[in-house]
Amino acid sequence: MLARARPTIRELLSYRLHRVANLLSRGAELRYRREFGVSLWEWRTVALLGASEEPLSPGELARAAGVDKSQMSRVVAGLARRGIVLRANDRSDARGVRLRLSARGRRLYAGLIAAASERNAALLACLGARERACFERALEKLAAQARRLIEREKAP
Repeated sequence: MLARARPTIRELLSYRLHRVANLLSRGAELRYRREFGVSLWEWRTVALLGASEEPLSPGELARAAGVDKSQMSRVVAGLARRGIVLRANDRSDARGVRLRLSARGRRLYAGLIAAASERNAALLACLGARERACFERALEKLAAQARRLIEREKAP
């Protein structure tokens, strides 16, 4: 009996998920840039700030977005220049900064979230109710397993 060949990169789960995520991001970027004049990273930054009840530090924002602080700093600087994000000194850390949306940023956030909700519904429309439930459970399980594997890799 012949041993099964190892999968190619195109068969690996992480590669396939990455490809789908890139397709989703590409479609989102096209729409958000066309309708709102923001890049994908700007959209994510506005969305995270808009969803937060409290101002966030650049570090908190970078962690939530899954990017490094320097990349987030560049995105925030551009949004601040355009009057979308406001910076204030952190009362608990003299060197720190807290970020929040301006009135203009909150209006942008409302439009972006409405467009994102519409896109989300359109994407999920190809799945039936049972498929959606199964998909949600599978995503949760995969995320939990990925966290366990990360912890295993960190162990000595």
